[in-house]
Amino acid sequence: MESGRVGRRVIEADFTCGTIGSDGGALLLRQVDGKSGLNRAAAEALQDQRDPSRTTHSLETMAAQHLYGLCCGSVNKCHREQSIHIP
Repeated sequence: MESGRVGRRVIEADFTCGTIGSDGGALLLRQVDGKSGLNRAAAEALQDQRDPSRTTHSLETMAAQHLYGLCCGSVNKCHREQSIHIP
């Protein structure tokens, strides 16, 4: 679609790129989570039964990864039957 010209340059738009996905919403989600403390509260409500000497990631970090992934439409092995399709 040609929209016009600016000097010698042609302005055109092409919307035939197919399906586009973006996890840009995860940045907003992280900011909202930081202010609301949702993952922090979830992590505090859980008891960490793991051996601290063998633990790399905190429960809060793991809860955030799981929640953000679900919100972005990612599916892990626990949710294959309930996969989310975002056109």
